[in-house]
Amino acid sequence: MWIDQRGSEVLERNECLRLLALHAGGVGRFGLLDSGQVVVEPVNYRMLDQDVLVQVGAGSMLEAARGEAIVAFEADDLSVAEGQAWSVLVQGLATVVTDVGSARPAGGAPLVPEPGLSFVRIRTEHLSGRRFTLQPPST
Repeated sequence: MWIDQRGSEVLERNECLRLLALHAGGVGRFGLLDSGQVVVEPVNYRMLDQDVLVQVGAGSMLEAARGEAIVAFEADDLSVAEGQAWSVLVQGLATVVTDVGSARPAGGAPLVPEPGLSFVRIRTEHLSGRRFTLQPPST
C-alpha cells in the first residue's frame, strides 16, 4: 500500500476498477476541453467491460467522443458511517458506442435528469485513485 504526501492511500488499477464497478449506475463527472475552457458536468455512468460508459445528449461531450478526444471522468464516494472516502480519476479516449448490451448495471432510471440518448465509452487507459479516512468534525 502506498500513502501519498497528504496521507491518502494510493489505489492500484484493480482497486480503482472495482470501486467504479461497485458504484456503477450512479453519477460521476465528465471533463473535457471545449473551446479552450475546461468543462466538467455530472453524468450517469455504467461499466462496459473495464471502461466507463456515460449517457449524454447533444453537445460538447458527444462531439468530443465523435472526435475521439482524450477526456476525463471522475467518481467518488463519501461513507460517513465507515469513516472513509475515495475518488477515482479516469483519463482516456472517448468514443461513441451503439451496442451497450453488456453494460453493467443494466439501464435503469437515470439519476441525472434528461441524460440524453447517446452513449460514450471512456477507455480506462490512465487510472488514479485515492482513499482516505474522514476526520471527525472539530468541536
